[in-house]
Amino acid sequence: MHGKVGISGSGLKILAVFFMLTDHIAAVLLSHILAQNGIFYLGDTTFSYMSELTRDGVAGWIYVCYQIMRRIVGRWAFPIYCFLLVEGFGKTKNRRKYAGRLLVFALVSEVPFDLAFAGQVINRNHQNVFFTLLSGFLMIWAMEEIGKRCRTVLAKWTGGAAVFLAAAFLAEWTYCDYGANGIIAIALLFLFRKKKAEQIIAGCIAFLWETMAPLAFLFIFFYNGKRGIRLKYFFYIFYPAHLLVLYLITFAI
Repeated sequence: MHGKVGISGSGLKILAVFFMLTDHIAAVLLSHILAQNGIFYLGDTTFSYMSELTRDGVAGWIYVCYQIMRRIVGRWAFPIYCFLLVEGFGKTKNRRKYAGRLLVFALVSEVPFDLAFAGQVINRNHQNVFFTLLSGFLMIWAMEEIGKRCRTVLAKWTGGAAVFLAAAFLAEWTYCDYGANGIIAIALLFLFRKKKAEQIIAGCIAFLWETMAPLAFLFIFFYNGKRGIRLKYFFYIFYPAHLLVLYLITFAI
């Protein structure tokens, strides 16, 4: 829907930042507190088991908060970022500068990301989400160029498939956040970008591997196509900054 009523691009960006912050507070800070209280297994669990943990006092309630923040609310951030990336790709006036910003902040964010999630200055086993978004951006750029330059449908689909497979392999090989799953989601959102309903369905399918993630498309459904207030560098700066702050808080604890 593209009327005046709804959520603007900046509104979606603020929501995504809030969901991401919620996720990272749980992943970095709460997990550290739980580990200090002897709770090391933080995978998916049932609510019945979580209710049993609340009997253990504060640590049990923190565990419940962790699961809600990490497994539910936190899963809504990345789908919105993937959607906004595709929107930004279609609306930006300079794609080289767009890709350049993603690269610069991918490099800037890597040390805060590694400190927050691995407690190391450099961790080669996990790269921050900017690398995933950059790979996705370059992929859809290449796919669009192939679509323009190739004359036959076969050549377009073959070239597009080759680019997609290369991006997915690169994301997995370099251990980018979300890996090939992130590339698949960006590709589907790009391919179905001209029809909102089909794009939302494709996005939900792309995120079926993460149970709660498709709920993010409820927010995307109300996107009105407007930019909203100017927040060009807000996410870029917030991402490494909040990771560094979370690491410093955890280090102090």
